Amino acid sequence: MDRNTLTGLLLMTIILIGFSFYMQPSELELQQLKKQEDSIKAASANSANTVAIDSIQNENDSTKITTLDTSNVLSTATAGNEELVVIENEKIKATISTKGGSIVSVELKEYKTWDKKPLYLFDQKDSKFNLSYTVGNDLINTSDLYFQKIGQSFSVVKNDSNAVTMRLTAKTGQHLDFVYSLKGDSYLLGFDIQSEGMNNIISNNTGYYDLSWHVNSLKNEKDMKMERNNTTLYYKYDKDDVDYINPSKSENKKLESSLKWVSFKQHFFSSVLIANETFSNGVINSSTDINSEKVKDMTMNLSIPIKRLPSERFGMKFYFGPNQYNTLAAVGNNLEKQINLGWGPLKYINRYAVIPIFNSLEKMNLNYGIIILVLTIILKLVLSPLTYRSYLSTAKMRILKPEMDEIKAKVGEDDQTKLQQEYMKLYKKAGVNPLGGCVPLLLQMPILFAFFFFFPSSIELRQQSFLWVSDLSTYDAIFSWGNIPIISSIYGNHVSLMCLLMTASTLIYTRLNNQISGATGQMKWMGYIMPIVFMGVLNNVAAGLNYYYFVANMMTFGQQWLIRRFVDDTKLHKQIQDNKKKPASTKKSKFQQKLEDMQREREKQLKSKK
Repeated sequence: MDRNTLTGLLLMTIILIGFSFYMQPSELELQQLKKQEDSIKAASANSANTVAIDSIQNENDSTKITTLDTSNVLSTATAGNEELVVIENEKIKATISTKGGSIVSVELKEYKTWDKKPLYLFDQKDSKFNLSYTVGNDLINTSDLYFQKIGQSFSVVKNDSNAVTMRLTAKTGQHLDFVYSLKGDSYLLGFDIQSEGMNNIISNNTGYYDLSWHVNSLKNEKDMKMERNNTTLYYKYDKDDVDYINPSKSENKKLESSLKWVSFKQHFFSSVLIANETFSNGVINSSTDINSEKVKDMTMNLSIPIKRLPSERFGMKFYFGPNQYNTLAAVGNNLEKQINLGWGPLKYINRYAVIPIFNSLEKMNLNYGIIILVLTIILKLVLSPLTYRSYLSTAKMRILKPEMDEIKAKVGEDDQTKLQQEYMKLYKKAGVNPLGGCVPLLLQMPILFAFFFFFPSSIELRQQSFLWVSDLSTYDAIFSWGNIPIISSIYGNHVSLMCLLMTASTLIYTRLNNQISGATGQMKWMGYIMPIVFMGVLNNVAAGLNYYYFVANMMTFGQQWLIRRFVDDTKLHKQIQDNKKKPASTKKSKFQQKLEDMQREREKQLKSKK
């Protein structure tokens, strides 16, 4: 295997890996978990019956009175008239219903759906919020009961704040409150559960409230497949890092430890429930119906501890807002880790280099296409010394190729170890590092892959236009068609012009690089095949990403043109020949030493076989 083949295989392996990546408790805890599961099962059965009844009723008749047959102390709340209370600020508009006392819809006022409609994270038909507990032998579900509102709809701005309370009152005077508070210019909505005297009516064997929140997330982006691939549940343990359910799986997961928050994370927006202290434990579920118009079906079931005091308060807050790195980071509790910035070193490159530079360029009020262009120029200037060294080393190897071919003809290809040793002698005499062209490229690879994660995750690019591209956060289709078997599953049902430009520029770059390196045979054609293969993947990604790769290729052409004007092959050849006339150094490189060790080991094996 010659140097070109070895280098090519190494680069191919790195590229393939980068692009294919996606992708015992105590006895008391076991008892609590068992109680929780029993409560959840009972609540689910009750919920199923309620849904069956509600589906028969006219959804538009919001004043219709319903009555549940129960004799518990909260029976006065089993009938009533549903009223809606709207609380809003400059960023969010939340609608709260007296039926269940919960938030039934949230609109993000600063954003629109891909087809320019009001953007809702969820609505009344596709969400259900419930708090359950036991009174005597009865399981109480707040979603079935009617609350009394204390306060009216309100709107706040800037530093103003206001609150509204939904109260569930027992016949004996005890009450349970859901208190919603909102400040101006914030994505955070305060949510407190307060109780007075509930310790006297809640069953003694009940140590926690079961909070259940179910959402069918709505389609807000153009590409349903991409939105589903970026929608899932995230969560954070109190003493551990952020984790999540794999977006490509349907999964029911038990969270058997104290939780700080749980999030319904969509592609560009999130609905997060954050505890001021901690939830005791929980169960989360995510499932996808590919035939549904909804993105995903997600549920969180969380345990809220009951201290059995006359007056209790459990403080929480909702975050309803964009998945913008700085915005989430400002909330705290590592909410920004919901944004997929890549694995290993890639996320640190994005976090500490790409995002700060990108944010600085944003402040200049430039078009986002121009921002990507400037970002690419900065990156190429920083990497220009590596580009120069890579070009110089590749040119030297091209000049040495005739001599390497002579060595191959003399030694033959059967003894690869001997062939490599002769090559190393030539490299040493000529003062050429065979990996000099490869190492700079490898050092640039993490940045290349970091952008692969950065652009598709950047809400800043959402619905930002540039040239013919109407939205840099998704693909730019210049031609579309219906479902075509095999073609649609591999390539998609559209043609992305940015992807075509990126692919064409990569093929041109490959041709120029082959001329510089003198690549032949399989490695030469492999360089042309890989861009065609990746076109099927990149045809469906953000246009901003393809635009970056296209601009990067064009700038590389410019850099190589400038370098070729300053690098004279004749002078370079003379320098190599002068180096060969110098006395050879006795110091061996690690690579050469390893080859010699391999040769000795092989000779020992051959002798032992004889």
